[in-house]
Amino acid sequence: MAIHILAIDTATEACSVALWRDGEIFTQFAVSPREHTQKILPMVEQCLIDAHLDLQHIDVLAFGRGPGSFTGVRIAVSIAQGLAFGANLPMIGISSLLTMAQGAYRQLGVKKVLVAIDARMGEIYSACYELKPDGFWQGEGSEAVLKPEQFLAKINGLSGQWAIAGTGWSAYPILRTTNLNLLESGISLPDAQDMLQLALQEWQKGKTVDAEEAQPVYLRNEVSWKKLPGR
Repeated sequence: MAIHILAIDTATEACSVALWRDGEIFTQFAVSPREHTQKILPMVEQCLIDAHLDLQHIDVLAFGRGPGSFTGVRIAVSIAQGLAFGANLPMIGISSLLTMAQGAYRQLGVKKVLVAIDARMGEIYSACYELKPDGFWQGEGSEAVLKPEQFLAKINGLSGQWAIAGTGWSAYPILRTTNLNLLESGISLPDAQDMLQLALQEWQKGKTVDAEEAQPVYLRNEVSWKKLPGR
């Protein structure tokens, strides 16, 4: 059965849109802090134009549910909900961290990925993922906001070679003192094109939600975010 998936992500400094049309992928990507609200809808429109589709042709709308910037995550959820309400589309929330693991797999074919995003306040959003033989990632339960030292202690209990993704590795060099064999993936921010395969899997399992039920995942509570300068 032909399926059309639209994915949007604004959870970090990156702003991206991707569209799956029967296996063909159309993408828009830009690193544009504080410009997400101006860029995201024109990027959606461009992907639809490139794919020769209208929003009414889309079967499901995937969105980057976080974690990431509190403001960025809210933008992704609200824009996605608006589009979904307008076209009566089901929605699928995809982890920003898992999206980067999928990106590392796309780049290198790696099946073990450590993800760390700089969460400010001396913390990181982190997770450890492994791609299983059935094609599904294991590790969403490992997603957490941690001090770099806590994540280092956690990954030191692992073994072998792991690819790394996210801005946390450059922001906190202490993470690289692990005994693990680390492989650079080149993925520092989530890209909506890497949400498409994940969303397809969720769609095939029937794991969608109605627009009014779409929820962000912050990992850090809103009170902590209010302490950040400029928030």
